[in-house]
Amino acid sequence: MKELKNITIEVASESHLKYVDTINDTIDIAAKQRGTGIARRTYEYLATKMQEGKAIIALDGDQFAGFCYIESWGHNKYVANSGLIVKSEYRGIGLAKAIKKKSFELSRTKFPDAKIFGLTTGLAVMKINHELGYRPVTYSELTDDEAFWKGCQGCVNYDILQRTERTKCLCTGMLYDPAWEAEKNGNGSEIKKRSLMDVINKLKPKNGISLLRKIRKAEKNNGNL
Repeated sequence: MKELKNITIEVASESHLKYVDTINDTIDIAAKQRGTGIARRTYEYLATKMQEGKAIIALDGDQFAGFCYIESWGHNKYVANSGLIVKSEYRGIGLAKAIKKKSFELSRTKFPDAKIFGLTTGLAVMKINHELGYRPVTYSELTDDEAFWKGCQGCVNYDILQRTERTKCLCTGMLYDPAWEAEKNGNGSEIKKRSLMDVINKLKPKNGISLLRKIRKAEKNNGNL
């Protein structure tokens, strides 16, 4: 049984370039299993992320366990934590959550004023995002940077995104805005936050209750990747 305490989670560097092919192979396997998910990136793209200190890698000794990288869009107004992947034998121990948290912290350090967003089809990732302060949003609230949306071309569901004129797809858009931390309630002592139910009902009124139940079920079953 793999244990989270035995895994090192750190900012990737040039010394981790030897894992790029393994990362892409792991992404391909996961995409085939799910029938959706992360778009494959080129070796050069992921290598550059590592060299720039914009990626998080998880290692069990010298064995690859998980990965995530950050991208900036719209002149650094938006940041995405992308490519979150955990190797199958390391799922179910909270590794995805730990990687996501580390990536979120790296994003806040490098781009403190940027809005952080992501697209996901996984309830476990939605739960992690929610715990970090993300809220479900419509695609119109995400970056309009064409370079970001071009990256979706490698996804098996790209045709859906095209047919809907980039207004919806199988992924749920989620966003964290640092400006929310400055919002205060009436007495100015606490941050004002909408409940997850309020946001879901506004986003998808007909499906809000069903979506919330799925998230709660994932929480109950410890649905982390």
